[in-house]
Amino acid sequence: MPVEADSVLARVSQQLSHLERRDWELWVIVSLTGALLGLGLLAIVVPAAFLKQGNLHFEITVSRQLAVGLLVLLILLNTYVVSRRTEVRRLRSQLISSTMQNELVRLQSFTDPLTEVYNRRSLDDMAGRYISHARRLHSPLTFMLIDVDRFKEVNTRFGHLTGDFVLAEIATLLKSSVRGSDAVVRYGGDEFVLILADTSVVGANSVIERLRRNLNEWNRQPQLENLEISLSIGIAEWIDGKTLDEVLDAADRDMYACKANRNKNLSLPVVGSFVRA
Repeated sequence: MPVEADSVLARVSQQLSHLERRDWELWVIVSLTGALLGLGLLAIVVPAAFLKQGNLHFEITVSRQLAVGLLVLLILLNTYVVSRRTEVRRLRSQLISSTMQNELVRLQSFTDPLTEVYNRRSLDDMAGRYISHARRLHSPLTFMLIDVDRFKEVNTRFGHLTGDFVLAEIATLLKSSVRGSDAVVRYGGDEFVLILADTSVVGANSVIERLRRNLNEWNRQPQLENLEISLSIGIAEWIDGKTLDEVLDAADRDMYACKANRNKNLSLPVVGSFVRA
């Protein structure tokens, strides 16, 4: 979800800011040390300057111990700065790499590898976030349960590889039919759940129409010989006090009512009666 992505970005930005602050501190140390050395040299040079025959002439006497001490100080300072900047760069690269790897692992654990949408495992956590958002802002929240009709026939006639292709294509159609603030979840097998943020049952009609157009366009290509894909859709709107299971159960009943009442033309998705959870 966008909230999770924002959280990750905020955490990485904070850690990078800390590293940048350490980098900036090194430059302050270098600048202060350079200023002190400059002042020391001026303290030595200025008193030794005098005019002779119209020319500016300097005579400087510096003890060997002082010269060696300054040289050693410069060497130590440069060594320290170079080592610390190398460490800061290493930590920065390590942080970015580690964050990307951890985020990839996290996304993989909540993403269905076939359809590249959220998996069943992530549903409870995601639904909880959407419900918290709806409760806090007193905004509507709608769940849609979608089933691919006659999917067993696809596997039987064309094989499981084609069945996997169809599921991936359906997931793509679903993603293209919703907004970025919504979520698409593979509920199991050939069933999907759409979580529509800030959307009522009436507002879900626009999603259904987009999905209907996208599916009709997909069927026209044609993808499968003498077989058009259709969807049965159940809708339920969350109401404060209802659990996720109760909302999904209402959507499930609506979806099966849709299947029972559909006509013989299976080329179009048929939507059942709207049921509020």
